[in-house]
Amino acid sequence: MQKITIAKGDGIGPEIMDATLKILKAAKARLEYDEIQIGEKVYLSGNTSGISDEAWKSIRENKVFLKAPITTPQGGGYKSLNVTMRKTLGLYANIRPCQSFYPYVRTKHPEMDVVIIRENEEDLYAGIEHQQTDEVVQCLKLITRPGCEKIIRYAFEYARKYNRKKVSCFTKDNIMKQTDGLFHKVFNEISAEYLDIETDHWIIDIGAARLADTPEIFDVIVMPNLYGDVLSDIAAQISGSVGLAGSANIGSRCAMFEAIHGSAPTIAGQNVANPSGLIRASVMMLTHLGQSDIAEKINNAWLRTLEQGIHTEEIYREGESTKKVSTSEFADAVIENLGQKPKKLKAVEFNGRIQFEIPEYQRPASRKKELNGVDVFVDWKGSDPEKLAEKLQKLNGDVNLSMITNRGVKVWPNGFEETFCTDHWRCRYERNGHPITNKEIAELLAKAYVENVDVIKTENLYQFDGERGYSLGQGQ
Repeated sequence: MQKITIAKGDGIGPEIMDATLKILKAAKARLEYDEIQIGEKVYLSGNTSGISDEAWKSIRENKVFLKAPITTPQGGGYKSLNVTMRKTLGLYANIRPCQSFYPYVRTKHPEMDVVIIRENEEDLYAGIEHQQTDEVVQCLKLITRPGCEKIIRYAFEYARKYNRKKVSCFTKDNIMKQTDGLFHKVFNEISAEYLDIETDHWIIDIGAARLADTPEIFDVIVMPNLYGDVLSDIAAQISGSVGLAGSANIGSRCAMFEAIHGSAPTIAGQNVANPSGLIRASVMMLTHLGQSDIAEKINNAWLRTLEQGIHTEEIYREGESTKKVSTSEFADAVIENLGQKPKKLKAVEFNGRIQFEIPEYQRPASRKKELNGVDVFVDWKGSDPEKLAEKLQKLNGDVNLSMITNRGVKVWPNGFEETFCTDHWRCRYERNGHPITNKEIAELLAKAYVENVDVIKTENLYQFDGERGYSLGQGQ
Protein backbone atom coordinates (compact mmCIF):
# COMPACT_ATOMS: atom_id res chain seq x y z
CA MET A 1 0.00 0.00 0.00
CA GLN A 2 1.20 3.48 -0.89
CA LYS A 3 0.27 6.34 1.42
CA ILE A 4 -0.54 9.57 -0.41
CA THR A 5 -1.59 13.00 0.77
CA ILE A 6 -4.93 14.38 -0.39
CA ALA A 7 -6.63 17.77 -0.05
CA LYS A 8 -10.28 18.37 -0.90
CA GLY A 9 -9.71 22.06 -1.49
CA ASP A 10 -12.36 24.74 -2.00
CA GLY A 11 -15.43 25.38 -4.12
CA ILE A 12 -16.25 22.24 -6.08
CA GLY A 13 -13.11 20.58 -4.72
CA PRO A 14 -14.75 18.42 -2.03
CA GLU A 15 -17.39 17.12 -4.48
CA ILE A 16 -14.97 16.08 -7.22
CA MET A 17 -12.47 14.67 -4.71
CA ASP A 18 -15.17 12.52 -3.06
CA ALA A 19 -16.18 11.23 -6.49
CA THR A 20 -12.56 10.45 -7.40
CA LEU A 21 -11.80 8.71 -4.11
CA LYS A 22 -14.95 6.61 -4.48
CA ILE A 23 -13.69 5.39 -7.86
CA LEU A 24 -10.17 4.74 -6.56
CA LYS A 25 -11.52 2.66 -3.70
CA ALA A 26 -13.92 0.72 -5.95
CA ALA A 27 -11.05 -0.04 -8.33
CA LYS A 28 -9.03 -1.33 -5.38
CA ALA A 29 -6.19 1.13 -5.81
CA ARG A 30 -3.41 0.15 -3.43
CA LEU A 31 -3.51 3.45 -1.56
CA GLU A 32 -3.80 4.87 1.93
CA TYR A 33 -4.85 8.47 2.41
CA ASP A 34 -3.56 11.23 4.65
CA GLU A 35 -5.97 14.18 4.34
CA ILE A 36 -4.81 17.75 4.91
CA GLN A 37 -6.55 21.11 4.68
CA ILE A 38 -5.16 23.85 2.49
CA GLY A 39 -6.52 26.90 0.73
CA GLU A 40 -9.13 29.51 1.53
CA LYS A 41 -10.04 28.50 5.08
CA VAL A 42 -6.38 28.28 6.04
CA TYR A 43 -5.66 31.68 4.47
CA LEU A 44 -8.59 33.30 6.27
CA SER A 45 -7.62 31.73 9.59
CA GLY A 46 -4.61 34.03 9.60
CA ASN A 47 -2.08 31.78 7.86
CA THR A 48 -0.99 33.95 4.93
CA SER A 49 0.67 31.00 3.15
CA GLY A 50 -2.55 28.96 2.96
CA ILE A 51 -0.86 25.81 4.29
CA SER A 52 0.26 24.66 7.73
CA ASP A 53 3.59 23.17 8.74
CA GLU A 54 1.83 19.84 9.44
CA ALA A 55 0.42 19.79 5.90
CA TRP A 56 3.87 20.44 4.43
CA LYS A 57 5.24 17.57 6.52
CA SER A 58 2.61 15.16 5.19
CA ILE A 59 3.30 16.04 1.56
CA ARG A 60 7.07 15.81 1.97
CA GLU A 61 6.88 12.46 3.77
CA ASN A 62 4.41 10.82 1.37
CA LYS A 63 5.95 12.46 -1.73
CA VAL A 64 2.71 12.13 -3.73
CA PHE A 65 -0.10 14.66 -3.44
CA LEU A 66 -3.57 14.47 -5.04
CA LYS A 67 -5.07 17.95 -4.82
CA ALA A 68 -8.50 19.35 -5.61
CA PRO A 69 -8.75 23.00 -6.72
CA ILE A 70 -8.29 25.71 -4.11
CA THR A 71 -9.28 29.36 -3.86
CA THR A 72 -6.81 32.15 -3.17
CA PRO A 73 -8.72 35.01 -1.46
CA GLN A 74 -8.89 38.24 -3.43
CA GLY A 75 -6.92 41.19 -2.12
CA GLY A 76 -4.77 41.19 0.99
CA GLY A 77 -1.60 40.32 -0.91
CA TYR A 78 -2.17 36.56 -0.70
CA LYS A 79 0.27 34.59 -2.87
CA SER A 80 -0.95 31.68 -5.01
CA LEU A 81 -0.47 28.47 -3.04
CA ASN A 82 -0.41 26.48 -6.28
CA VAL A 83 2.64 28.40 -7.47
CA THR A 84 4.23 28.24 -4.02
CA MET A 85 3.84 24.46 -3.83
CA ARG A 86 5.26 23.86 -7.29
CA LYS A 87 8.31 25.98 -6.60
CA THR A 88 8.91 24.94 -2.98
CA LEU A 89 8.73 21.23 -3.81
CA GLY A 90 10.80 21.58 -7.00
CA LEU A 91 7.93 20.39 -9.24
CA TYR A 92 9.60 21.69 -12.35
CA ALA A 93 7.53 19.84 -15.00
CA ASN A 94 3.82 20.33 -15.58
CA ILE A 95 2.31 17.74 -17.95
CA ARG A 96 -1.14 18.36 -19.44
CA PRO A 97 -2.47 15.88 -22.03
CA CYS A 98 -5.21 17.43 -24.18
CA GLN A 99 -7.01 14.81 -26.26
CA SER A 100 -10.20 14.74 -28.30
CA PHE A 101 -12.92 12.22 -27.39
CA TYR A 102 -14.93 12.81 -30.53
CA PRO A 103 -17.75 12.10 -31.30
CA TYR A 104 -18.82 11.57 -27.69
CA VAL A 105 -17.58 15.00 -26.58
CA ARG A 106 -18.21 17.82 -29.03
CA THR A 107 -15.11 19.38 -30.57
CA LYS A 108 -14.04 20.97 -33.84
CA HIS A 109 -10.79 18.97 -33.66
CA PRO A 110 -11.56 15.23 -33.69
CA GLU A 111 -7.94 14.19 -34.29
CA MET A 112 -6.39 16.30 -31.53
CA ASP A 113 -3.91 14.54 -29.24
CA VAL A 114 -1.44 17.05 -27.79
CA VAL A 115 0.66 16.97 -24.63
CA ILE A 116 1.73 20.36 -23.30
CA ILE A 117 4.80 20.28 -21.08
CA ARG A 118 5.18 23.52 -19.20
CA GLU A 119 8.12 24.80 -17.19
CA ASN A 120 6.69 25.15 -13.71
CA GLU A 121 9.03 27.14 -11.44
CA GLU A 122 10.26 30.36 -13.02
CA ASP A 123 9.48 32.89 -15.78
CA LEU A 124 7.09 35.67 -14.67
CA TYR A 125 5.71 33.25 -12.06
CA ALA A 126 8.68 34.07 -9.89
CA GLY A 127 6.20 36.71 -8.71
CA ILE A 128 8.86 39.39 -8.17
CA GLU A 129 7.05 42.69 -8.63
CA HIS A 130 7.71 46.27 -7.58
CA GLN A 131 5.98 49.60 -7.94
CA GLN A 132 8.80 51.92 -8.96
CA THR A 133 7.12 55.24 -9.75
CA ASP A 134 3.63 56.69 -9.52
CA GLU A 135 2.91 55.36 -12.99
CA VAL A 136 5.03 52.23 -13.45
CA VAL A 137 5.11 48.78 -11.88
CA GLN A 138 7.59 46.06 -12.79
CA CYS A 139 7.47 42.25 -12.93
CA LEU A 140 10.75 40.40 -13.37
CA LYS A 141 10.88 37.58 -15.92
CA LEU A 142 13.50 35.08 -14.77
CA ILE A 143 14.66 32.32 -17.12
CA THR A 144 17.56 30.13 -16.00
CA ARG A 145 19.72 27.68 -17.91
CA PRO A 146 19.13 24.92 -15.31
CA GLY A 147 15.36 25.49 -15.57
CA CYS A 148 15.46 25.34 -19.37
CA GLU A 149 17.62 22.24 -19.46
CA LYS A 150 15.42 20.29 -17.03
CA ILE A 151 12.08 20.98 -18.68
CA ILE A 152 13.30 20.60 -22.26
CA ARG A 153 15.09 17.34 -21.54
CA TYR A 154 11.97 16.13 -19.72
CA ALA A 155 9.90 16.89 -22.83
CA PHE A 156 12.21 14.84 -25.06
CA GLU A 157 12.38 11.95 -22.60
CA TYR A 158 8.59 11.98 -22.29
CA ALA A 159 8.23 11.92 -26.08
CA ARG A 160 10.63 9.00 -26.39
CA LYS A 161 9.11 6.90 -23.61
CA TYR A 162 5.52 7.48 -24.77
CA ASN A 163 6.32 6.94 -28.47
CA ARG A 164 5.62 10.51 -29.46
CA LYS A 165 7.13 11.61 -32.76
CA LYS A 166 7.68 15.37 -32.44
CA VAL A 167 8.54 18.01 -29.85
CA SER A 168 7.69 21.64 -30.62
CA CYS A 169 9.04 24.66 -28.74
CA PHE A 170 7.02 27.89 -28.30
CA THR A 171 8.77 31.17 -27.34
CA LYS A 172 8.69 34.89 -28.12
CA ASP A 173 12.42 35.25 -28.70
CA ASN A 174 11.97 37.66 -31.60
CA ILE A 175 11.18 40.22 -28.86
CA MET A 176 12.64 38.80 -25.62
CA LYS A 177 15.98 37.84 -27.08
CA GLN A 178 17.73 37.25 -23.75
CA THR A 179 15.08 35.34 -21.74
CA ASP A 180 13.06 33.48 -24.37
CA GLY A 181 16.22 33.45 -26.46
CA LEU A 182 17.89 31.28 -23.82
CA PHE A 183 14.95 28.85 -23.79
CA HIS A 184 15.11 28.49 -27.59
CA LYS A 185 18.91 28.15 -27.55
CA VAL A 186 18.79 25.33 -24.98
CA PHE A 187 16.01 23.63 -26.98
CA ASN A 188 18.28 23.59 -30.02
CA GLU A 189 21.18 22.22 -27.98
CA ILE A 190 19.21 19.39 -26.39
CA SER A 191 17.27 18.47 -29.53
CA ALA A 192 20.61 17.53 -31.13
CA GLU A 193 20.78 14.62 -28.65
CA TYR A 194 17.40 13.22 -29.80
CA LEU A 195 17.76 12.78 -33.53
CA ASP A 196 14.99 10.15 -33.55
CA ILE A 197 12.46 12.85 -32.65
CA GLU A 198 11.26 15.55 -35.05
CA THR A 199 11.50 19.13 -33.75
CA ASP A 200 10.28 22.59 -34.66
CA HIS A 201 10.09 26.04 -33.08
CA TRP A 202 7.19 28.49 -33.21
CA ILE A 203 6.87 32.10 -32.15
CA ILE A 204 4.16 31.93 -29.48
CA ASP A 205 1.55 34.05 -31.28
CA ILE A 206 1.45 32.11 -34.53
CA GLY A 207 2.05 28.86 -32.64
CA ALA A 208 -1.00 29.56 -30.48
CA ALA A 209 -3.05 30.39 -33.57
CA ARG A 210 -2.08 27.12 -35.23
CA LEU A 211 -2.74 25.17 -32.02
CA ALA A 212 -6.25 26.62 -31.87
CA ASP A 213 -6.90 26.02 -35.57
CA THR A 214 -5.01 22.83 -36.49
CA PRO A 215 -3.87 21.12 -33.27
CA GLU A 216 -3.34 17.84 -35.10
CA ILE A 217 -0.01 19.15 -36.45
CA PHE A 218 1.38 19.13 -32.88
CA ASP A 219 2.38 16.24 -30.65
CA VAL A 220 4.40 17.37 -27.61
CA ILE A 221 4.83 21.10 -27.00
CA VAL A 222 7.32 22.50 -24.47
CA MET A 223 7.27 26.13 -23.38
CA PRO A 224 7.99 28.55 -20.54
CA ASN A 225 5.64 28.86 -17.59
CA LEU A 226 3.19 31.63 -18.51
CA TYR A 227 2.70 30.52 -22.11
CA GLY A 228 2.16 26.94 -20.94
CA ASP A 229 -0.41 27.97 -18.37
CA VAL A 230 -2.48 29.91 -20.90
CA LEU A 231 -2.17 27.55 -23.86
CA SER A 232 -2.82 24.35 -21.92
CA ASP A 233 -6.20 25.73 -20.85
CA ILE A 234 -6.96 26.72 -24.43
CA ALA A 235 -5.87 23.31 -25.70
CA ALA A 236 -7.99 21.52 -23.11
CA GLN A 237 -11.04 23.59 -23.97
CA ILE A 238 -10.82 23.10 -27.73
CA SER A 239 -10.31 19.37 -27.24
CA GLY A 240 -13.72 19.24 -25.57
CA SER A 241 -13.64 20.93 -22.19
CA VAL A 242 -11.25 22.22 -19.54
CA GLY A 243 -13.22 20.03 -17.15
CA LEU A 244 -11.87 16.87 -18.79
CA ALA A 245 -8.17 17.62 -18.33
CA GLY A 246 -5.88 16.50 -15.54
CA SER A 247 -2.28 17.41 -14.95
CA ALA A 248 0.84 16.11 -13.28
CA ASN A 249 3.47 18.26 -11.56
CA ILE A 250 6.68 16.27 -11.40
CA GLY A 251 9.86 16.93 -9.46
CA SER A 252 12.90 14.87 -8.58
CA ARG A 253 11.52 14.05 -5.10
CA CYS A 254 7.79 14.82 -5.03
CA ALA A 255 4.84 14.85 -7.41
CA MET A 256 1.46 16.59 -7.31
CA PHE A 257 -1.61 15.68 -9.37
CA GLU A 258 -4.60 17.93 -9.98
CA ALA A 259 -7.33 18.96 -12.41
CA ILE A 260 -6.31 21.94 -14.49
CA HIS A 261 -9.49 23.93 -13.77
CA GLY A 262 -10.19 26.14 -10.78
CA SER A 263 -12.50 25.85 -7.79
CA ALA A 264 -15.61 27.21 -9.61
CA PRO A 265 -17.26 28.66 -6.47
CA THR A 266 -20.41 29.66 -8.39
CA ILE A 267 -21.45 26.00 -8.75
CA ALA A 268 -20.00 24.72 -5.46
CA GLY A 269 -22.28 22.46 -3.44
CA GLN A 270 -24.68 21.82 -6.33
CA ASN A 271 -23.37 18.35 -7.26
CA VAL A 272 -23.12 19.34 -10.94
CA ALA A 273 -19.35 19.66 -11.45
CA ASN A 274 -17.54 17.33 -13.82
CA PRO A 275 -15.03 15.27 -11.79
CA SER A 276 -13.23 14.03 -14.93
CA GLY A 277 -10.20 16.31 -14.61
CA LEU A 278 -9.37 15.00 -11.14
CA ILE A 279 -10.19 11.42 -12.16
CA ARG A 280 -7.73 11.67 -15.04
CA ALA A 281 -5.15 13.28 -12.74
CA SER A 282 -5.55 10.28 -10.42
CA VAL A 283 -4.87 7.98 -13.40
CA MET A 284 -1.62 9.87 -14.05
CA MET A 285 -0.81 9.48 -10.35
CA LEU A 286 -1.39 5.72 -10.47
CA THR A 287 0.97 5.29 -13.43
CA HIS A 288 3.55 7.36 -11.54
CA LEU A 289 3.20 5.00 -8.58
CA GLY A 290 3.52 1.88 -10.74
CA GLN A 291 -0.14 0.86 -10.35
CA SER A 292 -0.69 0.69 -14.10
CA ASP A 293 -3.26 -2.09 -13.78
CA ILE A 294 -5.55 0.15 -11.71
CA ALA A 295 -4.86 3.14 -13.93
CA GLU A 296 -5.94 1.16 -17.02
CA LYS A 297 -9.05 -0.12 -15.30
CA ILE A 298 -10.19 3.37 -14.27
CA ASN A 299 -9.28 5.12 -17.51
CA ASN A 300 -11.01 2.53 -19.69
CA ALA A 301 -14.12 2.63 -17.50
CA TRP A 302 -14.11 6.43 -17.79
CA LEU A 303 -13.83 6.20 -21.59
CA ARG A 304 -16.68 3.68 -21.68
CA THR A 305 -18.83 6.05 -19.63
CA LEU A 306 -18.20 8.87 -22.10
CA GLU A 307 -19.12 6.54 -24.98
CA GLN A 308 -22.39 5.65 -23.31
CA GLY A 309 -23.33 9.33 -23.39
CA ILE A 310 -23.46 9.58 -19.60
CA HIS A 311 -22.35 13.17 -19.16
CA THR A 312 -22.36 15.89 -16.55
CA GLU A 313 -24.05 19.18 -17.37
CA GLU A 314 -20.90 20.85 -18.68
CA ILE A 315 -20.48 18.49 -21.67
CA TYR A 316 -24.08 17.27 -21.99
CA ARG A 317 -25.57 17.87 -25.48
CA GLU A 318 -29.26 17.31 -26.17
CA GLY A 319 -29.63 14.67 -28.90
CA GLU A 320 -25.99 13.54 -28.54
CA SER A 321 -25.66 12.60 -24.88
CA THR A 322 -27.98 9.95 -23.47
CA LYS A 323 -28.18 10.99 -19.83
CA LYS A 324 -27.37 14.10 -17.81
CA VAL A 325 -25.92 13.10 -14.45
CA SER A 326 -24.64 14.73 -11.28
CA THR A 327 -21.08 14.61 -10.00
CA SER A 328 -21.77 11.62 -7.78
CA GLU A 329 -23.86 9.83 -10.42
CA PHE A 330 -21.03 10.16 -12.93
CA ALA A 331 -18.68 8.50 -10.43
CA ASP A 332 -21.22 5.70 -9.94
CA ALA A 333 -21.39 5.18 -13.71
CA VAL A 334 -17.60 4.90 -13.96
CA ILE A 335 -17.61 2.38 -11.10
CA GLU A 336 -20.32 0.38 -12.88
CA ASN A 337 -18.02 0.20 -15.94
CA LEU A 338 -14.90 -0.94 -14.08
CA GLY A 339 -13.50 -3.95 -15.91
CA GLN A 340 -14.96 -2.84 -19.25
CA LYS A 341 -13.16 -1.27 -22.19
CA PRO A 342 -14.46 1.34 -24.61
CA LYS A 343 -16.12 0.01 -27.76
CA LYS A 344 -15.02 2.75 -30.16
CA LEU A 345 -12.62 5.06 -28.36
CA LYS A 346 -9.12 3.67 -28.11
CA ALA A 347 -8.55 1.69 -24.93
CA VAL A 348 -5.45 2.62 -22.98
CA GLU A 349 -2.62 0.28 -22.09
CA PHE A 350 -0.01 1.32 -19.56
CA ASN A 351 2.86 -1.10 -19.92
CA GLY A 352 4.20 -0.98 -16.42
CA ARG A 353 5.73 2.01 -14.73
CA ILE A 354 7.37 4.36 -17.20
CA GLN A 355 10.25 6.08 -15.51
CA PHE A 356 13.06 8.27 -16.71
CA GLU A 357 15.72 10.13 -14.83
CA ILE A 358 16.66 13.70 -15.63
CA PRO A 359 20.36 14.10 -14.82
CA GLU A 360 21.44 16.63 -12.24
CA TYR A 361 22.37 19.96 -13.73
CA GLN A 362 26.09 20.32 -14.34
CA ARG A 363 27.22 23.91 -14.09
CA PRO A 364 29.42 24.77 -17.09
CA ALA A 365 32.77 26.49 -16.82
CA SER A 366 32.44 30.18 -16.05
CA ARG A 367 32.64 32.50 -19.02
CA LYS A 368 34.71 35.67 -19.14
CA LYS A 369 32.49 38.37 -17.67
CA GLU A 370 33.11 42.05 -18.35
CA LEU A 371 31.22 45.03 -16.97
CA ASN A 372 30.45 47.35 -19.89
CA GLY A 373 28.20 49.92 -18.26
CA VAL A 374 25.14 50.48 -16.12
CA ASP A 375 21.48 51.28 -16.67
CA VAL A 376 20.32 53.78 -14.06
CA PHE A 377 16.53 53.84 -13.73
CA VAL A 378 15.19 57.23 -12.72
CA ASP A 379 11.85 58.57 -11.50
CA TRP A 380 11.40 61.95 -13.22
CA LYS A 381 8.11 63.79 -13.74
CA GLY A 382 9.14 65.85 -16.75
CA SER A 383 8.24 65.05 -20.33
CA ASP A 384 11.16 66.40 -22.38
CA PRO A 385 14.04 63.88 -22.67
CA GLU A 386 16.44 66.69 -23.68
CA LYS A 387 15.95 68.35 -20.29
CA LEU A 388 16.47 65.07 -18.47
CA ALA A 389 19.64 64.40 -20.51
CA GLU A 390 20.97 67.85 -19.59
CA LYS A 391 20.44 67.02 -15.91
CA LEU A 392 21.97 63.56 -16.20
CA GLN A 393 25.03 64.66 -18.15
CA LYS A 394 26.12 66.45 -15.00
CA LEU A 395 26.96 62.97 -13.72
CA ASN A 396 29.37 62.30 -16.61
CA GLY A 397 32.96 61.54 -15.76
CA ASP A 398 34.76 58.27 -16.30
CA VAL A 399 31.47 56.91 -17.67
CA ASN A 400 29.04 58.97 -19.71
CA LEU A 401 25.35 59.05 -20.57
CA SER A 402 24.87 57.25 -23.91
CA MET A 403 21.10 56.66 -24.15
CA ILE A 404 17.77 57.26 -22.45
CA THR A 405 14.77 55.05 -23.06
CA ASN A 406 11.19 55.23 -21.83
CA ARG A 407 9.26 51.96 -21.66
CA GLY A 408 12.10 50.48 -23.72
CA VAL A 409 11.98 53.00 -26.59
CA LYS A 410 15.02 55.21 -27.22
CA VAL A 411 14.01 58.85 -26.61
CA TRP A 412 17.52 60.38 -26.37
CA PRO A 413 19.56 61.11 -28.39
CA ASN A 414 17.49 61.74 -31.51
CA GLY A 415 14.14 60.79 -30.06
CA PHE A 416 10.75 61.54 -31.64
CA GLU A 417 8.32 63.99 -30.10
CA GLU A 418 5.47 61.57 -30.95
CA THR A 419 6.76 59.01 -28.41
CA PHE A 420 4.65 59.02 -25.24
CA CYS A 421 6.76 59.08 -22.08
CA THR A 422 5.81 58.12 -18.56
CA ASP A 423 7.77 58.91 -15.35
CA HIS A 424 10.09 55.88 -15.58
CA TRP A 425 13.38 56.41 -17.46
CA ARG A 426 16.23 54.02 -18.25
CA CYS A 427 19.47 56.00 -18.46
CA ARG A 428 22.46 54.10 -19.87
CA TYR A 429 26.01 55.03 -18.89
CA GLU A 430 28.97 53.54 -20.77
CA ARG A 431 32.59 54.27 -21.68
CA ASN A 432 32.71 53.89 -25.46
CA GLY A 433 32.34 50.11 -25.33
CA HIS A 434 35.24 49.64 -22.90
CA PRO A 435 34.94 47.89 -19.51
CA ILE A 436 34.18 49.91 -16.40
CA THR A 437 34.39 49.08 -12.69
CA ASN A 438 31.91 48.82 -9.82
CA LYS A 439 33.85 51.67 -8.17
CA GLU A 440 32.98 53.92 -11.10
CA ILE A 441 29.31 52.97 -10.79
CA ALA A 442 29.39 53.84 -7.09
CA GLU A 443 30.93 57.22 -7.91
CA LEU A 444 28.24 57.82 -10.53
CA LEU A 445 25.48 57.09 -8.01
CA ALA A 446 27.13 59.38 -5.47
CA LYS A 447 26.94 62.20 -8.01
CA ALA A 448 23.28 61.34 -8.65
CA TYR A 449 22.59 61.79 -4.93
CA VAL A 450 24.27 65.20 -4.94
CA GLU A 451 22.26 66.30 -8.01
CA ASN A 452 18.96 65.06 -6.47
CA VAL A 453 18.40 62.44 -9.18
CA ASP A 454 15.76 59.97 -7.93
CA VAL A 455 17.42 56.63 -8.73
CA ILE A 456 14.96 53.72 -8.55
CA LYS A 457 17.37 50.90 -9.30
CA THR A 458 20.38 49.99 -11.41
CA GLU A 459 21.18 47.10 -13.74
CA ASN A 460 24.79 46.32 -14.63
CA LEU A 461 25.56 45.70 -18.30
CA TYR A 462 27.73 42.63 -18.80
CA GLN A 463 29.39 40.85 -21.69
CA PHE A 464 30.02 37.10 -21.46
CA ASP A 465 32.87 35.87 -23.64
CA GLY A 466 32.39 38.99 -25.70
CA GLU A 467 28.66 38.39 -26.20
CA ARG A 468 26.35 41.20 -25.12
CA GLY A 469 24.16 40.12 -22.20
CA TYR A 470 21.65 42.97 -22.29
CA SER A 471 19.12 44.42 -24.69
CA LEU A 472 19.53 47.47 -26.89
CA GLY A 473 16.94 50.20 -26.72
CA GLN A 474 14.11 49.90 -29.21
CA GLY A 475 15.15 52.13 -32.09
CA GLN A 476 18.83 52.05 -31.11
